[in-house]
Order: sequence, then C-alpha cells, then structure tokens
Amino acid sequence: MGSLESYSYTGDSISHDTIGKVITCKAAVAYGPGKPLVVEEIHVDPPQKMEVRIRVLFTSICHTDLSAWQGETEAHRVYPRIFGHEASGVVESVGEGVKDMETGDHVVPIFNGECQNCGYCKSEKRTTNLCENFRVNPMKSTMYNDGKCRFRTKDGKPIYHFLNTSTFSEYTVVDSACLVKIDRNAPLQQMTLLSCGVSTGLGAVWNTADVEAGATVAVFGLGAVGLAVVEGARTRGASRIIGVDINPDKIIKGKAIGITDFINPKDLDKPLHEKIREMTEGGVDYSFECAGNLEVLRESFLSTHDGWGLTVLLGVHPTPRMLPLHPMELFDGRKIVGSVFGDFKGKSQLPLFADQCVKGVVKLDEFITHEMPFSKINEAMQLLIDGKSLRCLLHL
Repeated sequence: MGSLESYSYTGDSISHDTIGKVITCKAAVAYGPGKPLVVEEIHVDPPQKMEVRIRVLFTSICHTDLSAWQGETEAHRVYPRIFGHEASGVVESVGEGVKDMETGDHVVPIFNGECQNCGYCKSEKRTTNLCENFRVNPMKSTMYNDGKCRFRTKDGKPIYHFLNTSTFSEYTVVDSACLVKIDRNAPLQQMTLLSCGVSTGLGAVWNTADVEAGATVAVFGLGAVGLAVVEGARTRGASRIIGVDINPDKIIKGKAIGITDFINPKDLDKPLHEKIREMTEGGVDYSFECAGNLEVLRESFLSTHDGWGLTVLLGVHPTPRMLPLHPMELFDGRKIVGSVFGDFKGKSQLPLFADQCVKGVVKLDEFITHEMPFSKINEAMQLLIDGKSLRCLLHL
C-alpha cells in the first residue's frame, strides 16, 4: 500500500514524493445527518486504474451538499462521508490508463462525468450529457473501479465518497471521467464555480432552453443556481428577467447580475402565477425552478405562456413526492423538462465554457460572496443555511 506521507504543495508545483503513496491530509468528515462536520486527518490512497488524485485548492458549498448533510432523503444517509462537489485544484498523480491529464495540470472536478466511450456519450441520434457509468448518482458512495473507498480514517475504517467528487478534503481521488483539465491561466478561485452552480444555471439557459434574444424569463429562487440562470438570460439578451424569492435581500444581488423585476411572493394578495401573467401579457416564455419546492414548481409552470411556455426544473426535490401537475394541463401547450449540469458535456464542453468566463462573456465575480479558511467550513455551511451567502470559497 505504501508508507504514509504528509502532502507537500508549493505554488503551482506538486511534490512528486507522494506519488504512489498513501497521503495523510485534512478533510471535513460527516458522521451523521445534521451533525457538525469534523475537520480531521484522514488517509487518501493512491489512484487506481483510470483514476486521478488531486490536491484541492478551493472548494465551495452548494445546497445539494446541505441537503445531503442534513439527510433529507433517508436512502442517501451513508456515513462517515466526505461531501463537497464544487472545487478546483491541481493533479497530484494519475492512475493506470489516464492519458489526458498529468501531474501539475489545473483541473475542475464534475459530479456528472463523461467517459466519452459509452453509448450515451457517443450517441449521435440523441444528445445527452448523461454518461452510462459516471452520471450524477447520490446513491453511489464508492469508486467505480472496484467498489471500494479511497478515503480511510486514521484507524483504517472506510470513509465514503459523494457525487463522484468529495471535495471537502485537501486531497481527493476521482474517476478521470469526472475531472476536466482547464487552462493554467484561468483563475482557479472562479473556476470552482463551474463544478456545479454556474454551469448548472447558465447551461440551463444556453443549452436546455436555448433562450433567444427578446424572450421573457422568470427565475424562481435566487440562490447561486438561480442567479446563474439570470446571468445566462442576460447574456442571451432576454428582454425581461423576473426574479422571484421570499428573501427581500436577494433583490440587491439580483439587480447587480441582471434581473429587471423582483417579486417577493409574501407581498402578493393573489397567486404568484397570476401576477406574472399580468406583468407579461399572458406569461413568460421560459421559467426556471431553482428552489427544490413542489409548490414553487407548480407556480413556475403556470407562470409560463400557454401554447409555448417552457419550464426548466433545476431544484433538487426530496423523495418520494411527485410532480404537482395534472396530465391534462400539458395539453395547454406548456412543457416541463429537467436539466442536469445545465446539459453541459463536462469533459467535451467545459474547457470552452471556462475560456468564455475568462474572456468576460460570463461575469463570475458576483457569485463569490465570502471567503474563509477550510477550518471554518461549519461557519460557511451556516451562512448558506441562513441565506447570507451565494458561494463561500474555502481555501485549503
């Protein structure tokens, strides 16, 4: 297995002394639903066939991390576990068969992988970003290669993986299909956002809905994903972007990014969809549900224009609740569709998206509202719970 070694990292260089050896590093480990994460030393094994071990430099917290940490879906409760899926870092070592990355490369992990070889990835008849083996799967808690963990406690007990990434650790091991090489000149702090939130929201506009210039848009939930939708709609030239949130403070950030109107449903004396229909002569062309709330999803659906309105579902909803729609309502011409990772093919398309962000096509500065050392990860979680942050960037 190799001797235990502490990590060594200086600037953009990675020490070769750790390659092929077990690394001892700090990680934030979850031991139960809702329990504070424990920042402690763990062991990280070398990468196996088609795997990569990376030095995580920056990570941030998404609402999906919160939902999993809180154990909202009982079937997802596997402990101990290392959460986290938004990050950026540097390749420390690669396993057998990895050809597209090497030690020192700058990378972004992705929870929705792309092997580029399966029938899904290679399909020419139907475009999908769902890989047969490496698509997002919250039930998966071990590595694809051998069904084992690459993390262990100091006394040798396995620590489970999360969403193909587990970035709340100074070092993590991921399948090469779940890692994207990016330009060394791209700022890693901002590239962290492409692991989930910004790609998911903006991609839903660009790829899933393909919003056209002049269209009207409503965004339900102005967290990081919702505001990424706003940014996507702005870059596409939407004529009206209505932001909806029960937190009145969200209007400030929303206006800064691009909403033209703000609605707090608590201030209304009529159903929300009726208000939006009044404002837009019958409803918006596109609505995006980013709250993970079924009542909000129904309002989002009914807020679109009959005949052509499209609702894109982005929020994560707990099981076992079902869609709040009657089948006959679909005969009015409204459509609803889900979007995973903004329909981006991670390895194929994310490098170009990263370049667009670097060139200023997409503005990322507004999304990082706080920065903290990794040791304060529980404080960062609370900021997101309290609705005080979009993304808190943790420095590892």
